[in-house]
Amino acid sequence: MRNILFIASECYPFIKTGGLADVVGALPKMLNKDEFDVRVVIPKYMCIPWEYRQHFNYVTSFYMDLGYLPDHKYVGIMEYYHEGIHYYFVDNEGYFGGDTPYTNDLKWDIERFTFFSKAALAILPVVGFRPDIIHCHDWQAALAPVFLRTLFRDNSFFWGTKSMMTIHNLKFQGIWDIKTFRQFTAFPEYVFTPENMEYKYDGNMLKAGIVFSDYVTTVSDTYAGEIQQPYYGEGLDGLMRHKNNNLCGIVNGIDYNVYNPEHDIQIYDHYTPDTFYKKVFNKRGLQKELGLPVDDGKFMIGIISRLTDQKGLDLVNFVIERIIDEHTQFVVLGTGDEKYENLFRHYQWRFPDRVSANIYYSDNRAHKLYAAADAMLMPSRFEPCGLTQLIALRYGTVPIVRETGGLKDTVQPYNWVDNTGTGFSFANYNADEMLNSINYAKTVYFTEKDRWHDIAVRGMRMDYSWNNSARRYEDLYRYVMSWW
Repeated sequence: MRNILFIASECYPFIKTGGLADVVGALPKMLNKDEFDVRVVIPKYMCIPWEYRQHFNYVTSFYMDLGYLPDHKYVGIMEYYHEGIHYYFVDNEGYFGGDTPYTNDLKWDIERFTFFSKAALAILPVVGFRPDIIHCHDWQAALAPVFLRTLFRDNSFFWGTKSMMTIHNLKFQGIWDIKTFRQFTAFPEYVFTPENMEYKYDGNMLKAGIVFSDYVTTVSDTYAGEIQQPYYGEGLDGLMRHKNNNLCGIVNGIDYNVYNPEHDIQIYDHYTPDTFYKKVFNKRGLQKELGLPVDDGKFMIGIISRLTDQKGLDLVNFVIERIIDEHTQFVVLGTGDEKYENLFRHYQWRFPDRVSANIYYSDNRAHKLYAAADAMLMPSRFEPCGLTQLIALRYGTVPIVRETGGLKDTVQPYNWVDNTGTGFSFANYNADEMLNSINYAKTVYFTEKDRWHDIAVRGMRMDYSWNNSARRYEDLYRYVMSWW
């Protein structure tokens, strides 16, 4: 039996702010339990729902030094078995007692997750779980490989343990001044050199994790290539090129039990690829719920997204009046930058029969929109993987995407000549190019219903569950563990 430990700041269903939680929640369950004992450690946030916290079992506690900070820090260990996976929770109410997993104070978050990265290693000898591979996720867990290779390197318990770093979004790196990092970590001085943790005279947690880990993955093949280029590299493209031989992309999957139009209890009517004609009942139901005209002939475009520049909403802003013609209904679900929230509210006010602005997040409404919409728009500036297009494909909702990151890897552009493809795409970050793709999709929808049916059903029959991706991770674990 091989032991794998996931270290992350989020894990569904306990705490979630984005796709990271979905990955950490789903991947361990999909790995071969006859070969791998996979356990997960996350902080014990007070904002984890009581329905889960009430079942956590206290294991033990101890005090741990944290860098040169004056007081030793309390480390409580809680555990919980859920759906076949063993979870550990690092307890410290001073660090994790807030109402949200992250705060608006980056320095405080850096201290909290430095503590978490060290504590996640420190609890392992106590609970008697020795990992063959420690699999760390994003900047919040990125100092664990550094602790492993420095302050923990002489601890015989960890001899032979390898580390792996998964980058879910390179944009977020955990950067602060080196003086503060010295105080929080007590790392040896060589850690703070330009070839290691230093980044533009500051300390960079994600960079350090990448440097000190044995292997690096990203969440799609295309993104693994993109981050080696200056435009997408967020200042670390040189390091990613240096790591190229120990870098790969593995596209995320989605839970096909949660997202399944045949059995989804949150949608209006169930359907399969063979009963695709029943999808329209979901459109009618959502139109009525949103106060839009109930009309099968309308082309419904959905956006389920954080409302930020990264998601390409500046392109939407530029051409929105040309998107929302009299034949189109445009439904937005999400929150984000005030300028985009107000943009969609404004157009709902101007065109209440064409635009529905749902400026909040609701899992129930998201499921209904996936089932109701004809197309899902994702014009992202960059997109490491993206889950929205995978869920849309599952529901026969045709993606319209920009060819970047995981969007390029998972959506095959429609080809009129041989009637292949699962969606529509455009290459350049350009509003008119995006509009051309939307109009092309509309043309097929309104004039070639059989072809549209074929596109949607092909998408439903694709397999973007965790099955394929989990097998790739298993192969990668075996490969890294074979190293001396």
